[in-house]
Amino acid sequence: MKWLNKLERRFGRYAIQNLPAVIIGLYAAGYILTLIAPTILGYLTLEPYFILKGQIWRILTWVIVPPSSLGLFTIIMLFFYFSIGRTLERTWGAFRFNVYILSGILFTVIGAFLLYAILRMQGYPEYVQFSGLFSTYYINMSIFLAFALTYPDMQVLLYFIVPIKMKWMGILYGVLILMDFAQQGWPARVAIIASLLNFIIFFLLNRGRSRVTPIQRKMQFERTVRQAESAAGPRTKNPVHRCCICGRTELDSDQLVFRYCSKCNGAYEYCQDHLFNHTHKTQ
Repeated sequence: MKWLNKLERRFGRYAIQNLPAVIIGLYAAGYILTLIAPTILGYLTLEPYFILKGQIWRILTWVIVPPSSLGLFTIIMLFFYFSIGRTLERTWGAFRFNVYILSGILFTVIGAFLLYAILRMQGYPEYVQFSGLFSTYYINMSIFLAFALTYPDMQVLLYFIVPIKMKWMGILYGVLILMDFAQQGWPARVAIIASLLNFIIFFLLNRGRSRVTPIQRKMQFERTVRQAESAAGPRTKNPVHRCCICGRTELDSDQLVFRYCSKCNGAYEYCQDHLFNHTHKTQ
């Protein structure tokens, strides 16, 4: 995606670092609010009717509504999503991961208002509530699907017991989403499509380029090293190898090879041009 590369070059420095930790922190705030005031989450959900009536904070606050009640399984799942989110952030870079998550949030908000407008045009009353229909559930699902496509051969332990590759987990989740899509009414389908539109754009429109191969990992690492060296500026390097005859070092050329002579009395090192063409030192 060339447009994404251009955006990264221009706005990459503004990316939110460690966004998965921020997401978990928002969920933690939601759980705390639930304990303090159980009914307060009803004022934070994504409801276009109330937003149009002046409760504009709902455009953002719905992201802190936890996906489910707090329990051991929920804690395990949140830790798992934090782990794969961090891996994706390191693989793609903070900016691209930001765009992926924030676009999912934006598309969900747009989908909610679009659904509300359609219902109003069909004659539904102005007071229409979605009762939490639009949430972060499928946005989290998009993180899982992105990870499964990026690392299809990575193996995880299902329920900490059964080893399974991510590609099979991704297929299973994809089937569950399709079943959910088929069984739900069209308002829920709008919510599913809107929440997963970031995944559709990033992967289905960029087919075959999401999987990370060993060669790509090596190229990413080398690119990162070059960028770090460039940012650090020029620096003086001390040579490790030096030819006793010509004085050349590995800094003079990457093609030079250095070896110690076994017939010389002492640790004398020579380049490939003088290794077999020198007078052996006996003292």
